[in-house]
Amino acid sequence: MIGTLDVDIRPGSGLGFFELGSSLWNVLDLLRSLPHVFPQVDIKYDVDSSVTTPVVLHIRPHLDLLFSGHHQRLHTICARRLRDPHPPLIVRYKDTVLSSAEEVLRRVGVSRTFGPTYPGDDLRYPGVWFSFDEDRIGEGIKAPNPRHTEDRMQEVKRVIVSQKGPEGEERDALDEVLNCPVMHDDIARAIVKVHTGVTLYQHLPRAEPLHIRLGSTSAQDLVCDLGPPLRTHYKEDDRMSIHSTTKDNEEEEDGDYFYNYFQHGIDVLISGSTHTCKKIILHTNIPGTPLFQRYKRCLWEIEGRPEDDEDDSPPRMKFYDRFESINHFLSPRETPPSMVLDRTDDDDDLTLPNPTTRLMGYDGIVLEVTESGHVVTVNLF
Repeated sequence: MIGTLDVDIRPGSGLGFFELGSSLWNVLDLLRSLPHVFPQVDIKYDVDSSVTTPVVLHIRPHLDLLFSGHHQRLHTICARRLRDPHPPLIVRYKDTVLSSAEEVLRRVGVSRTFGPTYPGDDLRYPGVWFSFDEDRIGEGIKAPNPRHTEDRMQEVKRVIVSQKGPEGEERDALDEVLNCPVMHDDIARAIVKVHTGVTLYQHLPRAEPLHIRLGSTSAQDLVCDLGPPLRTHYKEDDRMSIHSTTKDNEEEEDGDYFYNYFQHGIDVLISGSTHTCKKIILHTNIPGTPLFQRYKRCLWEIEGRPEDDEDDSPPRMKFYDRFESINHFLSPRETPPSMVLDRTDDDDDLTLPNPTTRLMGYDGIVLEVTESGHVVTVNLF
């Protein structure tokens, strides 16, 4: 039996277990670890634009979590069906119980706790607002309400928590999340340079960029810069070696291993003999693909050659660009041959919108591309 769900309101910051700015990967990982508290979670997104679509986690029956489309960060939290007893919900603010099985949250109760605010159909305060309408999170934060009433006993139907904009302004539901402390240990951008490696920039203000260089960065360097990996996986799948252009005596040595940084959306293949970086894999975390939620989204950008020595802003292709554009960027004259990869071969019960991908190989880089033309992974070698 599921117990009472007890959540506290933190205006502009969070609600209960959930902190604004948290990544989709972290929140889903949290929900998986608490099945007794959150037994049913639905993931909703636009299949036609799955790379940049906002994602809504509907946690039955009380919570909706809206994540931004590009960065996959928790943007808005909505508590609804406050009186639904399955399970009962308690909503607190500081030391005050606003809503419970015994306490109905009404307009007058909100005003007593939070003070006066501007007139309107909803009660809006910096970082939190109270609505008297039923569910409408998918229609955006600023959805109009044709009715206007200020009945002091009117029952609150939804509580919405979002970030505070400049000077307390409301933020649009399609905006990206502002930088906040919960993001500071995460990677903000990953700049890819073919044949060289990846430069990582953190959200933490004034943090120095981190470099992963092919053939140079060691396993020890990675641990110092990124911390220990969440998993170390020894390479056993050699099916791609049949396509190798090296001679038999030059094939990859035994003992290569991966450092899996799921929390950054990065894998690094390390040589078993030199213990230096041989390959880097960056993951886009696209809903509807087999790799969704195994890795946090890595916001990668493939950098091209600068036009001249004074060009400090070389051209780049980003994780949300279509394959056709990236292909022209990497190989203007022709499209390379491709190989088909089906990651659901071993799971007959798994049905996904994009189960099959193509591996597109270039000099120093391989892209894994969905049937709809989105890049799932970037492989540097």
